[in-house]
Amino acid sequence: MKRLGAIALGLMLLTCVVNVSQAHFGMILPEKSMVMQGDKPELEVILAFCHPFEQKGMVLAKPKAFGVQSGKQKTDLLNTLMETKVLGNPAWKGTYLIKKPGIYAFYFDPQPYWEPAEDKYIIHQTKTYVAALGGEEGWDEEVGLKAEIIPLTRPFGLYAGNVFQGVVKFKGKPLPGADVEVEYWNPGGRVKAPNDYFVTQVVKTDEKGVFCFSPPKAGWWGFAALAEEEGAIRGPDGKKKKAEYGAVLWLEFTEMQVVK
Repeated sequence: MKRLGAIALGLMLLTCVVNVSQAHFGMILPEKSMVMQGDKPELEVILAFCHPFEQKGMVLAKPKAFGVQSGKQKTDLLNTLMETKVLGNPAWKGTYLIKKPGIYAFYFDPQPYWEPAEDKYIIHQTKTYVAALGGEEGWDEEVGLKAEIIPLTRPFGLYAGNVFQGVVKFKGKPLPGADVEVEYWNPGGRVKAPNDYFVTQVVKTDEKGVFCFSPPKAGWWGFAALAEEEGAIRGPDGKKKKAEYGAVLWLEFTEMQVVK
């Protein structure tokens, strides 16, 4: 009996360790976060679903919506999407031609992803920003997603170590007390975590839905603020299941260059 108890405890602890690092992220990565004079004006944008730090891919079905907002104007880019693969799994890529100065918010709204292990759907509404040709205005405009992070810190021209602040909104209202999971896009798995607790950083929103985080390393970082809605979608068994909505924002942070 003691041996069986020890085995059961070991399996339970193993499950807990595995769960530490199982954060899902919708991902949207443009070729660059800033387009300057003389740069190629056509941007390729990658859409994927994955565990970014661990470099484990997941299937991303063709999104329900993919577009870009500049100022108050939205452009539907769904028809530009082409199939590709990210981390060995189905993903998508689209293109957009930058024609004038501005702040461009690229976003996608995915098909609900059924996660049987958690008996729920995952819907990560995902966004990023590209600043182009000296444009400065409008980076705090809302796209209008059901789950969305609105920047309080300018979301481009960021150095590694800068503090980023944002407010999380769900159904148009600030979301207090929400977990915001943060992960580094770790190309090639070159960065190694000391243990699983380091894979996903977590902060909480305050009573006004505001959070802040200071990435310690240059590169792309994803922020996923989570909210759940009960009985949102019927599952494979016909019963109504809860949905985890993720307000996801991807930002690029850059190392400060020292000229000798």
